[in-house]
Amino acid sequence: MSAGPSHASNENIPPAVIMSVAKEIRKLTQEPMDGIKVIMNEEDVTDINAEIKGPDATPFESGTFRVKLVLPSDYPSAPPKGFFLTRIFHPNISKTGDICVNTLKKDWQSDLGIGHVLQVVRCLLINPFPESALNDEAGKLFMEDFEEYTKKARMYTEVHARSNAAVATEDGTDGSEPVEKRQKPVDSKAAEKRRMEKKKSLKRL
Repeated sequence: MSAGPSHASNENIPPAVIMSVAKEIRKLTQEPMDGIKVIMNEEDVTDINAEIKGPDATPFESGTFRVKLVLPSDYPSAPPKGFFLTRIFHPNISKTGDICVNTLKKDWQSDLGIGHVLQVVRCLLINPFPESALNDEAGKLFMEDFEEYTKKARMYTEVHARSNAAVATEDGTDGSEPVEKRQKPVDSKAAEKRRMEKKKSLKRL
């Protein structure tokens, strides 16, 4: 298993975009979407994490899955990158957690927003697209032996995504297997100054 996605530096994202993201994230925490809990990082609002409840009548229904979105420096012109931090057996999610969905690629539009992305990711758990699989084994089983696919997907859910297994611990893991270890970079004085200015901007919201 890979060590998981590292949180890219977003110091180049314009302050106006950061403030817009902060407003949307706050709204999503105050008015949760069905089956999605957004977790706001007050220190860095561009560090976006969410817990997605497995939809009913799917192999994932008993689990809660931790998802991370990483914003590129040219967001919202370019889409965020999405990763599952909780292990999952799904055609469109790689063994390292990468998500393959057109909304995060060719179908991206700058006005879609974070909430829409998370809803699309949850819908992917309901309707996989095995023809564009990132996990070849899951994609093949889905098309050729759906019963076996369902059995294995449920097993992954039971082992890695049940109850407190999907709740992040202080060391940045999902409680089942260390998918992501957040490492705090050694900050330069310039980076620290930018972070303080970002905090001041958020306080004015």
